[in-house]
Amino acid sequence: QMQLQESGPGLVKPSQTLSRTCTVAGGSITTNFYYWDWIRQPPGKGLEWMGAIAYRGSTYYSPSLNSRTSISRDTSKNQFTLQLSSVTPEDTAVYYCARASFPDYTAFGHWGQGTQVTVSS
Repeated sequence: QMQLQESGPGLVKPSQTLSRTCTVAGGSITTNFYYWDWIRQPPGKGLEWMGAIAYRGSTYYSPSLNSRTSISRDTSKNQFTLQLSSVTPEDTAVYYCARASFPDYTAFGHWGQGTQVTVSS
C-alpha cells in the first residue's frame, strides 16, 4: 500500500529556508506517469498547490511561489524534497506531500498525513 511520510523541522525562522522531505513506501517515485507534489494549507485558508516533480524528474511550480521554491528528489532513497526560501510568517501552514496521476499533476490520489510548519523568530 502506498504511504507518504513528511519530515523536517517544525519551526523555521523568518528569512531562512524551509525544507521538507517526503519518503515514499509501497511504490517508486520513478514509476511511469506519476507526479509527486507539495501542497500546503495556511491556518484558516484553503489548500495551495506549491509544485511537483514528475517521474522523469521534470519540475513544475506555482507561479506565485516559483521564485522561492525548489523540488528535488533522491531516487536511491525514494524521497523527494521541498525547499522554500526566504520564508515569512505567512508561510506558516500544514505541509502535505501527495502523489498525482498523469496528465494532471494536481489529480491527487495519495496524501501524506501533513505536518505543521511554523515560521517564527
